[in-house]
Amino acid sequence: MAGCRGSLCCCCRWCCCCGERETRTPEELTILGETQEEEDEILPRKDYEKGRRYEAVKWMVVFAIGVCTGLVGLFVDFFVRLFTQLKFGVVQSSVEECSQKGCLALSLLELLGFNLTFVFLASLLVLIEPVAAGSGIPEVKCYLNGVKVPGIVRLRTLLCKVLGVLFSVAGGLFVGKEGPMIHSGSVVGAGLPQFQSISLRKIQFNFPYFRSDRDKRDFVSAGAAAGVAAAFGAPIGGTLFSLEEGSSFWNQGLTWKVLFCSMSATFTLNFFRSGIQFGSWGSFQLPGLLNFGEFKCSDSDKKCHLWTAMDLGFFVVMGVIGGLLGATFNCLNKRLAKYRMRNVHPKPKLVRVLESLLVSLVTTVVVFVASMVLGECRQMSSSSQIGNDSFQLQVTEDVNSSIKTFFCPNDTYNDMATLFFNPQESAILQLFHQDGTFSPVTLALFFILYFLLACWTYGVSVPSGLFVPSLLCGAAFGRLVANVLKSYIGLGHIYSGTFALIGAAAFLGGVVRMTISLTVILIESTNEITYGLPIMVTLMVAKWTGDFFNKGIYDIHVGLRGVPLLEWETEVEMDKLRASDIMEPNLTYVYPHTRIQSLVSILRTTVHHAFPVVTENRGNEKEFMKGNQLISNNIKFKKSSILTRAGEQRKRSQSMKSYPSSELRNMCDEHIASEEPAEKEDLLQQMLERRYTPYPNLYPDQSPSEDWTMEERFRPLTFHGLILRSQLVTLLVRGVCYSESQSSASQPRLSYAEMAEDYPRYPDIHDLDLTLLNPRMIVDVTPYMNPSPFTVSPNTHVSQVFNLFRTMGLRHLPVVNAVGEIVGIVTRHNLTSEFLQARLRQHYQTI
Repeated sequence: MAGCRGSLCCCCRWCCCCGERETRTPEELTILGETQEEEDEILPRKDYEKGRRYEAVKWMVVFAIGVCTGLVGLFVDFFVRLFTQLKFGVVQSSVEECSQKGCLALSLLELLGFNLTFVFLASLLVLIEPVAAGSGIPEVKCYLNGVKVPGIVRLRTLLCKVLGVLFSVAGGLFVGKEGPMIHSGSVVGAGLPQFQSISLRKIQFNFPYFRSDRDKRDFVSAGAAAGVAAAFGAPIGGTLFSLEEGSSFWNQGLTWKVLFCSMSATFTLNFFRSGIQFGSWGSFQLPGLLNFGEFKCSDSDKKCHLWTAMDLGFFVVMGVIGGLLGATFNCLNKRLAKYRMRNVHPKPKLVRVLESLLVSLVTTVVVFVASMVLGECRQMSSSSQIGNDSFQLQVTEDVNSSIKTFFCPNDTYNDMATLFFNPQESAILQLFHQDGTFSPVTLALFFILYFLLACWTYGVSVPSGLFVPSLLCGAAFGRLVANVLKSYIGLGHIYSGTFALIGAAAFLGGVVRMTISLTVILIESTNEITYGLPIMVTLMVAKWTGDFFNKGIYDIHVGLRGVPLLEWETEVEMDKLRASDIMEPNLTYVYPHTRIQSLVSILRTTVHHAFPVVTENRGNEKEFMKGNQLISNNIKFKKSSILTRAGEQRKRSQSMKSYPSSELRNMCDEHIASEEPAEKEDLLQQMLERRYTPYPNLYPDQSPSEDWTMEERFRPLTFHGLILRSQLVTLLVRGVCYSESQSSASQPRLSYAEMAEDYPRYPDIHDLDLTLLNPRMIVDVTPYMNPSPFTVSPNTHVSQVFNLFRTMGLRHLPVVNAVGEIVGIVTRHNLTSEFLQARLRQHYQTI
């Protein structure tokens, strides 16, 4: 017959065929490895002209993401400065007036009024969108790792995040606006290329590009990098942050786009901030929201050096201490987070608002009392670091203007009030560049109070960042070390600003455990390449020290949420496991032609995102049965393991919901024996004997049921491809089916564009009107399934499975044996470190 097919009229030995060419169903073409005709093609062909246009549009969208992220940063910075200046202006004048009249309580009430109002507004915004709480970096990290967190990249989340962080920072909480900028940039990156939003349903654009998860993930990576670049003025650091902390799946072409997006964000923010503050548009003098200024010794101090080779030893010790402090911070914050999960989150939402107000109240009282009571009057420095450029002059003016003289005589300042009664960025500049000394007692008290309050604050229901509080806390620690070395050891060459910077790097590295990206971010923020070596050494030591005790703060919060995050690689000992040890053998699958009633039953009783498309391999079944061992799935089970597995399967079946189709259950009951064997050996023998008898005809009427016995669930199944849940629901919604009296060729066909039309919010099976569907109709899924997904053998090492799964960005990895039978499936859950550790323990117990 092969000679007959392909010509209009031909004869062969057995028959003569004239007229139309022989036609086959898409399923038959798929199984035979043949292709469809061009006019019947469902997936789009490669169009090189369209590909070039697609790439050009992608570059334009990346540029737009960077510009929009920079404008978001400009908006946050402008209003934070406005509200902070208003608050401190009123409070400072009140304190200066009341310090003579004895009405400081009134000044405290004014400060409480400002802070509680701002924090209350921030908490209300989090009630509107709970995902807006915190820094958002753990959620973005999960998203880029391949886990979709509901609502993480919605427009409403962006609005609540931006306005919330504005009020929380202005409200005096020990939080930063730089961390939420990363989340804000990610939302911009996810939403801008879609040109649509749930919050703005009436606004619809016919934009046909970027309708896939891969494109969306790439844009979120670019947006996260743009957020870092806008926050710190560090485009290269932002690119490395997206690579190191965020994206699991990276390619060379994405690197240029992410860097270009980061540059766009940095220079957009720089352009507008420089023009607004200096009035010289186009001067580009303020690269980021957080600027460290220029580090240089005073011209009058000839012995001063930024750092020397001898100082590296001190930096290593500071790295160890920073790692210990960071591990302590993470441990305390983890305990607080668990307490909130048990005692705060289950209660009414108003309790979260009250907790935020309590934190604000305690913080305000501590700041006010410490500034008035614990501060010391220190002599102002006569020499100031005045640079030639306007930016350095601006830094010096900020340092001098932010000095607070509460309760101190002329030419002196209150060192504690200077640190507490200023925005956190100004306090960091004080520790980096103030020539006047801070009392060691003041620095120690400030560090302890700030450490405890920042640890308590991170996790409350307000948008909050952790970068700036960690930098300020670490800068106080570094400045304390510099004072001790100068005053008590007599090392006069030490530059205090360098030690403050290294202390900030040590503490921040001990908390977040970042190395490459944080090193580059700090170098770009200081604009001093000579700091590269000490910063890198300090961060490495801090990370190694902290990792000895616990994980980084973001990984801890990811773990508390129970998100199956994949690490960069597995441990070496995991190679003792194979794919067959970690796979899920209990499969839910569909046939190439399946009735609508079975599809609806499967979709409504499972939450799987993909289903194997299989046919039963009955003819070759006996070839894989040898003695008392079941090797049909290329996995050998002894008697005890089969019996144990059968018992577990019965328990699982009893606990699972049954399919709603009574017809399905009746047909299964007609063919499946329900007698329970008396002895274990009899059970095994009956299982093996029943495998020789024909199985019920479940094609296409039925799909796997929980009522099946173990051997029926693990029957030989020939694997043909994967079909996604979203695709099946789309086919049902659009009525893609045919009746049993017709050929599958009569089934309507949907193009790739029609299948992706509802992306990223596909219809839900529970919203489907079943009265519009004929349950006896049949759906041919073969034109829409993926016929060649990535697969692995049951004997593949876990490390190879992990690398394939992570680097290719997979969500499902079928395990197929040498004869094309699917024996299990690997998902993200099967590759988490907790799951692998549990399976490794089971492996050791069976040895």
